[in-house]
Order: sequence, then C-alpha cells, then structure tokens
Amino acid sequence: MSVPTAQSVLAEDSAMQAGHPSRTALGAARHRAAHQVLERGFIFSDPFALPILGIGADAIVQDTQDDEFTRKLRLFIAIRSRLAEDALAMAVARGVRQLVILGAGLDTYAYRNPFGNTLRIFEVDYPATQVWKRERLAAASIPIPSTLIFAPVDFERESLASGLTAAGFDADQPTFFTWLGVVPYLTESTVYATLEFIAGLPADANVVFDYANPVESSSGATSVGRRALADRVAAAGEEFKSSFDTDTLFAKLRSVGFREIEDFGPPQMVARFFPDRNITVSSRGGHILRAATGRSR
Repeated sequence: MSVPTAQSVLAEDSAMQAGHPSRTALGAARHRAAHQVLERGFIFSDPFALPILGIGADAIVQDTQDDEFTRKLRLFIAIRSRLAEDALAMAVARGVRQLVILGAGLDTYAYRNPFGNTLRIFEVDYPATQVWKRERLAAASIPIPSTLIFAPVDFERESLASGLTAAGFDADQPTFFTWLGVVPYLTESTVYATLEFIAGLPADANVVFDYANPVESSSGATSVGRRALADRVAAAGEEFKSSFDTDTLFAKLRSVGFREIEDFGPPQMVARFFPDRNITVSSRGGHILRAATGRSR
C-alpha cells in the first residue's frame, strides 16, 4: 500500500468519505508542526511533529498561513496538547498506569512517552485514520512501542466500551483520557455518552478535552474568526456539530460523577502562557477542560 504524503492527502476530494483518513486530524498535525518552527515549540515541544508528516521545516513554513486567526488557532492547539500532557504527568505520579487517546489522529505522545513501560497506551480512532497513521509512522521510521495498542472505533456508530474491551483495556485500573480536537465534531448526545462512560468506570478516571462555547456568544473579531473556521471545516466535510455553555457543561459533568473540574478559557490561557503581555480577551471561545472522578483518593 502506498504511503500518502501530507500534500497528497490534501489533494484528495474535500469531502470526508468512508475509508479516507480525517482531514482535520491532518490539519491539527500541521498546526503542531508549524508551532515547532514558527514559535520554536515554546509552548509544546514535539520532535516527531514534522517527521510524521513527512515534510521539512521550510515546506511547513511556505505552506502555512500566518494571519492573526491562524496564529491563534495554532497556539490553541499547542496549548491544549501542553495542558493535557502536564495533567497526565501529574496523574501518572499519583498512580495512573493507563492512557486512552480518543481521536488520536497523528498525535505522537505514545512514541515519545517518558514513562516507558509504566504507562500502557490505547489509541482510539476511526479505522481509516489509523491505517493512514501507521503508514506515516513507517515512512518516518518511527517505531511502534510495545506499550501501545491501536483500538479502531467509529465514535458515532460503535460503542467505545466494546472497542476498548476488545483491545484489552482494564476498566478496573485508574485511567487518563485525552480527547483533543474531537468534541466539536461529535453530536451532543455522543459527547455526553462518552463522558458518562468515563465517569462510570470503577476506578479513578481523568479526562482532558477541548470544547467551544456557542459561536453566537462571541462577538467582534472572535466571532468572525470562529465562523470562518466553521465554514472551513464544513467545506472539508467534517462540520462542527456541538458547542457548550460552560456552566451547563459543568453541571452535566458533576451530575455524571466528576468531582474535580478545571477549565482553561481564553483568559486563563493568556495568564498561563503569555503573562507579560497586556492582552484582554473574552471568556467565550475555545476552552480546555480537565475533569476527574477522584475515586482513588
């Protein structure tokens, strides 16, 4: 089977069809790679971000739009990866030994995992995307570690529980879930069903995911940029299907069993990563959220 380059995948028909890898997974990977070059990875360092795409630094710069909205999106993607991996490191220190990456795309954590055999990792994604990823890994000579298990699941048509069980997931072990760049593309019912599954696990469960407030709650340039992004992904056949009011989402998380909730909205991200800049931002927009059931404490 031939190995598609980033350029050849981009040249495919814009609509996502059965058997094709996710175009938005490719887009997120390109933003992570561009961050390594344009911002020198100062928020999130990933040595495999460029190799897994099969392109060099010069090519990624030439092919990257660097307008204000694109820069903000690129930094958001870097921040969500950084926050997720920081939270994971703290969870491992508390005894978590299983990681589930939901909608893994071209995420490279499993291949640079600093915890070695201590952490068992499950990558969950659409079957076609996983086939494409394994081809990209082979082309980049990135070995698949023995601690990694691929679990192909179609979130909208298959049970996450059955997919994980078939892959050997141990529901009785404390587990950390990362779920990045996925929630906006799922229906609200699928999002809540997944959160209920995670919260219902018998051992301590942690999850980090990103979500967006309803676009109509934003104004000015933020609203314009978000509508433009929605139009762009819809044109690629992977339209946004859900958004959440923060207070409503918090109430739902508590109702299904999450005891700890930490939310990073635009103001918290600016304070954490750009403390020396005098930036005023709205609390509405994209958020990164960490929730835990806290059963083992």
